Amino acid sequence: MIPITDYISQNKDRFLNELFGLIRIPSISSIAAHKPDMYRAAEYIRQALLDAGADRAALYETTGNPVTYAEKIVNPDWPTVLVYAHMDVMPVDPIDLWNTDPFDPVIIDGKIFARGADDDKGQAFMHIKAFEYLVKTDQLKCNVKFMIEGEEEIGSPTLGAFCEQHKEMLRTDVILVSDTAMIATDVPSITTGLRGLTYLQIEVTGPSHDLHSGLFGGAVANPVIILSKMLASVHDENNRITIPGFYDQVVALSEEEKALLRQAPFDVEKYKAAIGVGDVWGEKGYPVPELTGTRPTFDVCGIWAGYTGEGSKTILPAKAYAKVSSRIVPDQDHAQIANLIKEYFESIAPAQVKVAVEIMHGGPAYVCPITLPAYQAAEKAFADTFGMRPVPFRSGGSIPIVSTFEKVLGAKSILMGFGLSADGIHSPNENFPVWNFLKGIETITKFYHYFAEK
Repeated sequence: MIPITDYISQNKDRFLNELFGLIRIPSISSIAAHKPDMYRAAEYIRQALLDAGADRAALYETTGNPVTYAEKIVNPDWPTVLVYAHMDVMPVDPIDLWNTDPFDPVIIDGKIFARGADDDKGQAFMHIKAFEYLVKTDQLKCNVKFMIEGEEEIGSPTLGAFCEQHKEMLRTDVILVSDTAMIATDVPSITTGLRGLTYLQIEVTGPSHDLHSGLFGGAVANPVIILSKMLASVHDENNRITIPGFYDQVVALSEEEKALLRQAPFDVEKYKAAIGVGDVWGEKGYPVPELTGTRPTFDVCGIWAGYTGEGSKTILPAKAYAKVSSRIVPDQDHAQIANLIKEYFESIAPAQVKVAVEIMHGGPAYVCPITLPAYQAAEKAFADTFGMRPVPFRSGGSIPIVSTFEKVLGAKSILMGFGLSADGIHSPNENFPVWNFLKGIETITKFYHYFAEK
């Protein structure tokens, strides 16, 4: 029987070429013009899963983008793993900040540069190749199902209904997800918690149309200034969020949980240097790992209004807009937080403007107990391939559908991510180290071995 490391070495170029074929499909879920590309990506993955050894693979329609489902039932009496991933990617703007074509993957200094290289096509493909190895070498000792969706980057709006509709087909003992990062290549970690998310758009309207800033400026409220003041009011002098009721449901960390978080090495000076900031910022009294993994936030993701083209145009704009997000933690409810934000901005709007707040999407936070047998299988797998026990770590990111899985399918998710914070996901020049890609394949095969034992 060929060892996994030899199999990877012999097939490395093929693995990368097949991954690159998927990356070249611009499957941007938030842009309607890319709808055909979602089907192209779904079909590409369907064929890849069949080639890897799935008994069947098919595209399932939803009211949004398609879901690719595949399975291999080795023995109905054996445990089942459901692999979840997503094929959609974020937009590439601003395109002028990319050093290479975002949909023409290249390897530079050992890293794959392309949109989706890490999030989540590269990490999804690790699972397909690990599955391929186990099938081809007759080592698969559990049943495996794949559910790869095309709407994660827009909040998975139709996947909950898909899971409800296909509960029996998706029945599983555990869900395996690689859509997260680890601390470093020499500090492996498993994500044990995710923050939830709520996302909104705020519109502030002043006059009925753009006005001449000389003739009307000083007498008519400028929506940009009003919106800016409203946004600034959300944080107090200690950077604590001022929205009434915002913290009411937040569960404080126990001392044991804080001790686990402190196992993860963290150098604030390196952190600041890596992202090019002079100092960190956040709610007073909390270290950075707690701020990013265990505390709720309010952020402005985009703001626009008036004239932004070349040259000058002296106007007082009629409207101003902002897109805002809030990362939430246990036991906050994303719908309740969205309503609190909406009510807050409506309540503080001065009489000179009208405010409209649109709640766009969201999802709850998630925590995985480290006592789960599946978590312990993942822990052993990392220890085998990295030579050390992984650190349990809470991520500041969100995968809203993970909590839905627990509610609808009754199964916990194990978050085995192999990305790095330096991979630039959602940003220009997204990348994924080839070493991590290959190490992920190796580690995932070990997970199946230990999971079947348990």
